[in-house]
Amino acid sequence: MSTATASMKECLQNCQECQTTCADMLTSHCLSEGGDHVEQTHVKLMLDCIAACAACVDFMSRNSDNHTLYCRACAEICKACADSCNKVGNMDKCVECCRKCQESCSSMAA
Repeated sequence: MSTATASMKECLQNCQECQTTCADMLTSHCLSEGGDHVEQTHVKLMLDCIAACAACVDFMSRNSDNHTLYCRACAEICKACADSCNKVGNMDKCVECCRKCQESCSSMAA
């Protein structure tokens, strides 16, 4: 990973944080809250976000030439997840980490 740039390292950290935060919020918050928090579209978006962040971490950590493709997709998924979490409400931690990840992934995809 010695060839990773500072922006890639920051993106890696943001993806890891987003993956962990979304997984934690889904299992510890959404499942216990019920209602809109467990609505199928919302849960699927959170699972997509978790998987997209994991894929980005994988591709960036091995400095794959294809990481930009995954970062582009991850940015779009993180935006959708943040929007959904914001709409559901009481998920500020998720919204914040998804927006941060969206920004860093967008810059990596450029």
